[in-house]
Amino acid sequence: MLFGKTLCLYRCYFLMQTLLDELAERTTQTQLGGGQKKIDDQHRKGKLTARERIAYLIDEGKPFVEIGLFTGAGLYAEHGGCPSGGVVVGIGYVSGRQCVIVANDATVKAGAWFPITAKKNLRAQEIAMENRLPIIYLVDSAGVYLPLQDEVFADKEHFGRTFRNNAHLSAMGILQVAAIMGSCVAGGAYLPIMSDEALIVDGTGSIFLAGPYLVKASIGEDVDAETLGGATTHTEISGVVDNKYPDDKSCLDAIKRIFDKIGHQQMAGFDRAEPVMPVKNPNDIYQILPADRVKPYDMGEIVDRLVDNSEFDVYKPGYGQSLLCGYARIDGWAVGIVANQRKVVKAKGRTGPGTPDRPSEMQMGGVIYGDAADKAARFIMNCNQKRIPLVFLQDVSGFMVGSRAEQGGIIKDGAKMVSAMANSVVPKFTVVIGNSYGAGNYAMCGKAYDPRLMLAWPTAQMAVMSGAAAAKTLLQIQVAAQKAKGQPMTSDEEKAQLNKITDQYNSQLSPYYAAARLWVDAIIDPLDTRKILSEGISAANHAPITKPFSVGVIQT
Repeated sequence: MLFGKTLCLYRCYFLMQTLLDELAERTTQTQLGGGQKKIDDQHRKGKLTARERIAYLIDEGKPFVEIGLFTGAGLYAEHGGCPSGGVVVGIGYVSGRQCVIVANDATVKAGAWFPITAKKNLRAQEIAMENRLPIIYLVDSAGVYLPLQDEVFADKEHFGRTFRNNAHLSAMGILQVAAIMGSCVAGGAYLPIMSDEALIVDGTGSIFLAGPYLVKASIGEDVDAETLGGATTHTEISGVVDNKYPDDKSCLDAIKRIFDKIGHQQMAGFDRAEPVMPVKNPNDIYQILPADRVKPYDMGEIVDRLVDNSEFDVYKPGYGQSLLCGYARIDGWAVGIVANQRKVVKAKGRTGPGTPDRPSEMQMGGVIYGDAADKAARFIMNCNQKRIPLVFLQDVSGFMVGSRAEQGGIIKDGAKMVSAMANSVVPKFTVVIGNSYGAGNYAMCGKAYDPRLMLAWPTAQMAVMSGAAAAKTLLQIQVAAQKAKGQPMTSDEEKAQLNKITDQYNSQLSPYYAAARLWVDAIIDPLDTRKILSEGISAANHAPITKPFSVGVIQT
């Protein structure tokens, strides 16, 4: 028995370590952007890379939370790829002020905007608006990537939305500072000039609506880039830009001085005590999550290794046990936690042997039952009443199905939970620990429900349903279709088709598939969860809550 338990713990640890090694390898590769040759080209031009600019700008020793590192992974292969979406985004500190930083990566197609680049830039501006954080743009971009212009130019959430957001941010009183550190052409020229303050690096920075070649083609004028839109032109003749600087570092130093003098604004006032590390060893998380994702485990043991002093005040512990709700602190911040429970518990009201439809024991398995949804709705309301931020820990298979669940009103109970969660006015943060399937993703504050940060552990999986369930469902449809044509599949053909569908579906379950499309903001080591959630709540604390909480009309 002891040997078997030890072997199981080893398998769990080995799997997590393998996933963390993959995360580290992918991180190192992605941070190279367009590759070492392109990085060397930047240096030869006297320019820092996007990541070097950020590293120089941010306060030493302060956290920097990168958003969308794996954006674009596996996309646009026919165009040479677009690592990190060609732009580096994160939440950091400049002169002690928390802010959003956006830096075009000129090593990736000269910083051109792919469709996913636009999505990532809009996400950065969304974070700034939601949290009322100042935003810094380090501009070095060739503009829209023309071969994909139809996917990035004209729609509501395309390139132009960036400038609409520029205007809204400024009107909201949220500071925007732009540094033109390379190319800034065509429509992209509006981004720095619609910011509150615009700086430029002499000799490498340039800004114009049309470059020399287009000017020649359009009006026949021969003009060089520096005369057309260089630093001297725009600081001494047109007045478009405020100040010029001789190199990247002096320009970044100027931004630091700007941020050093920003006035302070009203805060939301979320409660924070002196941070305390968990009593239970956070490293144990690596052994708690089972290698076999259908096996049960106690989510409470995960929570105890994330919260301060391992203290968790559970809300209604004996009711609705498929969801774990309660109050705690994370790095000092008071939070309300809603987490999927996956352990085996004794069914309420049952003390003797069970029957198939009413077992004496129930494996929660990440399924949300009606009573749990009802409990969570009330808990979310309480957190809004108390102005306590919400943290959702997802390992969810979906809502309970079947005739008993339907007759018990599972849809009504689920709707109550979704309504309370969707209308929450306190900030929400979501961490996908394991499964994130179907309507469970929605109820547990998936991306569609505006979490301030959506994080994933390397163990995360996101889809409508599990790979095995989806493959069997799709196979049944194909088998029926073939049979209807009078061409039934053989058992070997069915097996081959099942394997093909399973492999394809499983590839889409990967957290990297989700991260590439910005369904999650970051894939993180579980041990970084406390730090990143703390930074997220700190950011949210800059935005006072002005909207009253109301769930509207719900079925009771």
